[in-house]
Amino acid sequence: MSPTRLERLVRGYLDHLSVERGASVHTVAGYRRDLARYLDFLAARGITEPQQVGEQDVTDFAAALRSADGERQPLSLSPASVARAVVAVRGLHRFAAGEGATQDNPAAGVSPPRQDRRLPKALDQASVAALLDTPDRSTVEGLRDATLLELLYGTGGRISEVVGLDVDDLSAALADPDAGLRLFGKGRKERLVPLGSYARTAVEAWLVRGRPTWAARSAAGTPALLLNSRGNRLSRQSAWGVVRHQAEAAGITAEIGPHTLRHSFATHLLDGGADVRVVQELLGHASVTTTQLYTLVTVDHLREVYLSSHPRAR
Repeated sequence: MSPTRLERLVRGYLDHLSVERGASVHTVAGYRRDLARYLDFLAARGITEPQQVGEQDVTDFAAALRSADGERQPLSLSPASVARAVVAVRGLHRFAAGEGATQDNPAAGVSPPRQDRRLPKALDQASVAALLDTPDRSTVEGLRDATLLELLYGTGGRISEVVGLDVDDLSAALADPDAGLRLFGKGRKERLVPLGSYARTAVEAWLVRGRPTWAARSAAGTPALLLNSRGNRLSRQSAWGVVRHQAEAAGITAEIGPHTLRHSFATHLLDGGADVRVVQELLGHASVTTTQLYTLVTVDHLREVYLSSHPRAR
């Protein structure tokens, strides 16, 4: 069966995001899932042409994602997931109007649902120190794990940014302590972050005593800095598994997520007196508003210390 015009439009939009907008593979994959749901929803209404879609269809789709009636949407999605789906649909119809596939954008008046502001979760400094000391650096796996953890906490990089590093990306930073490390964030936006002495030491030990052993297992070879035991680039999912495993080994009972060390990096910088604008640059946030969420975390921490320490606080 040949694809409908809506299906062809979605393919064109995803290609546009990937090639022209430079969206990450993870962003494109998320949009693909959201738009597949959207196409299924429209198909159930007999809609296969872009010009058949009205604002009410988009509004009903967003409502269906929030419902859990077993018919329109078996599993209700979180407000954040619904918001992402609405953004994907709005982008699709904006693209369609720009390409001349439709005369107007039926999604222009549909807003994503408001989300509760969630404070980032961070480990305290003692827990981070315990986590970083846990890998057994006498083994190849331990050297790799230590490098991953030190880079995540030492640079504040996202897991995808750190596992995406190649050996050559570290050359300048290892040769000159003042050179810094280049990380590529969302949309391939480049930023320069310092490479501290602990991360530098871990990387050097991995490159000399660990990586060659696993790199020899790959016939094709890879430029990747961090490898799995088969000699291939460590995946984002496997890297997250490493963080979780080492956290359990360190006896950390707090909830750990893929961004835990990134959040800890930012929170500890602010606790130490760093300017929020500097932290924004280090994290690669497009808006300082995102970074300011971390200041709320530090205010909560200060309040806890005050209540527990000051004799007249209660």
